[in-house]
Amino acid sequence: MKAFMTRRKSFLVAATAALALSLSACGGSTPGTTSDPTVAEKPTFAAGTTMAKLAADGKIKIGTKYDQPLFGQVGLDGKPVGFDVEMGKLIAAKLGIAADKIEWSETVSANREPFIEQGKVDLVIATYTINDKRKQVVSFAGPYYEAGQALMVLKDNDTIKKPEDVKGKKVCSVTGSTPAATIVDKYGAELSPAGTYSACLEPLRNKQVEAITTDNVILAGFVDKEPDVFKLASDETFTKEPYGIGLKKDDTEFRNWINDQLEAFGKDGSYKKAWEATAGTVIKTAPDLPAINRY
Repeated sequence: MKAFMTRRKSFLVAATAALALSLSACGGSTPGTTSDPTVAEKPTFAAGTTMAKLAADGKIKIGTKYDQPLFGQVGLDGKPVGFDVEMGKLIAAKLGIAADKIEWSETVSANREPFIEQGKVDLVIATYTINDKRKQVVSFAGPYYEAGQALMVLKDNDTIKKPEDVKGKKVCSVTGSTPAATIVDKYGAELSPAGTYSACLEPLRNKQVEAITTDNVILAGFVDKEPDVFKLASDETFTKEPYGIGLKKDDTEFRNWINDQLEAFGKDGSYKKAWEATAGTVIKTAPDLPAINRY
C-alpha cells in the first residue's frame, strides 16, 4: 500500500507540474506541439536496411525524456511533447510512419545506451550529448542542436555566478550524465546525484544543494516554469553539448539516412517550425542546424 501511495503521489506531482507548464506557456493550451508532419506515402528503401524494416512494420520505438520542459515532457494526456519529440515525429514521417504509430519510452541519462543495445528502442532522442565514450557503445546521427552546460540556483543566490564558484559545494545533477562528470572532475563540486533532473528541484528548493547543473536549455525550462523561485546563475555556458540521435552501433546506413533527413529539415523549414513551437516559446533566438558530423 505504501509503495502504491508513493507512486500515486509521484504521478500527481508530475501531472500538476505538467499542467502548470501548460498554463504558463500557452494560456491553457498544450505547449510543445505542432501539427503532425505529412507522412511519406509508400517510401522505398534498400532491402535489409533498418529503414526498410521500420517502414514495413509501420511503427518505430523512440526513447525520450519525460521530465525535460521544452524538449521532452509528458503532458496530462500521457504523451510526450517538446523539441526532441518533434524531431522524432519528423523522422518517423519520412519512414511512412504516422505520429500515433510511434511507441514512446521514457529514457533517463543512465539507461539510454542499454535501451539501444537491448533493442528496447530504435532511436533515442533525449538531450543526448554526443561524446567519444558513448560512441564506443552506440552510434549517433547529428548533431541537431548544440547546448551548453549551465548552473541553476535559487532566485536570491548571488554568490554562484560561474562554475568555479561551486568548488566544494553540493551540486545536483543526474547520475551518468556529462554535466555531472564535468562539475566534479573539472570544477571540484560535491555531487548530489539524482535519477532525473526534475528530482533535483526539491533539494535545491530546500537548500539541500546550492545549485543544479545540466544543459542551459533544460534549466531554462525549469526557470520558465518557476521564475520566482529559480534563476540561471549566468547566461554564459561553460561547455559545448552537441545533441545527437542515438541508434545501434555501426548501423551506418540508418545513421547516414537520418543525417540526410536532418539536413533536409534545416532547409525546408521543418526544423525551425519544430523549434518555434517548443523550445522557442522560451528561447526566442532560433538556432541554425549545426554542421552534421558524418564520422
